[in-house]
Amino acid sequence: MPELLQFLLSGITVGAVYALVALGFTIIYNASDVVNFAQGEFVMLGGMITFFAHAAGVPLPLAALIAIIATAAVGVVLNKLAIEPARGAPVVSLIIITIGASIFIRGATQLVFDKQIHRFPAFSGDQPILIGGATILPQSLWVIAGALAVFFCLWLFFTRTLIGRAVLATANNRVAAQLVGINTNYVMTLSFAMSAAIGAFAGVLVTPITLTSYDVGLALALKGFAAAMLGGMGNPKGALVGGLLLGILEAMTAGYISSQYKDAAAFIIILAVLFAMPQGLFGRKSTDRV
Repeated sequence: MPELLQFLLSGITVGAVYALVALGFTIIYNASDVVNFAQGEFVMLGGMITFFAHAAGVPLPLAALIAIIATAAVGVVLNKLAIEPARGAPVVSLIIITIGASIFIRGATQLVFDKQIHRFPAFSGDQPILIGGATILPQSLWVIAGALAVFFCLWLFFTRTLIGRAVLATANNRVAAQLVGINTNYVMTLSFAMSAAIGAFAGVLVTPITLTSYDVGLALALKGFAAAMLGGMGNPKGALVGGLLLGILEAMTAGYISSQYKDAAAFIIILAVLFAMPQGLFGRKSTDRV
């Protein structure tokens, strides 16, 4: 029983990170129907900028805030320089642009910072907390709480605010949204800024546990995308549940079978779910009017 609980706690921690990445995917997808594969690089930037700012003598909370703001600015620049000029292009072209942006951000980070692996101190120390015979790091609780807080804020944003509803309206029909007075360019810029900020927030939370370097973004983007697809792309609740399920699947596979198969087993189960439910666990079925 303690062994199962340990795997479960580890899976929830990792899954919370995947959920944060998936929530970033959700924001941009809801605004534009574009899957932003640079989302993992936002997580990496959050960790890297925080580390180097803290190493330069900036207090850790302020360093984290600087990293989140700077990464949000990178998201805005990505939208203005790469996505907005290609607005009329097919969605596939926009996705390819985000992949190119991911490669560019990774290379620029390697040049500006370095290739080393980095870590900064945990927020509440490294003394494990004992729960039912299993242990969990205090930083893991920060990660889980952060994922739940972001989910709740996004739920309020999309369901209780005018700008959140404007984001959904822009995704549903951009021309109609413009006709009723919605500034769709502002909506897109805000969506990329929020997505990047959430990614950076995830990087700040997880770096004391998993470490960071210039090349960690790709794997996180793939896992976050898988989590978003599992839960239902565009649904914040689906992103949260999908991320947690993916993390638990990986932890159980690594614990009871082998860590070599954890990625394969998780993706096989995801594919099985998507074959049965192509829209994901919480996605809406789409219908085309003819």
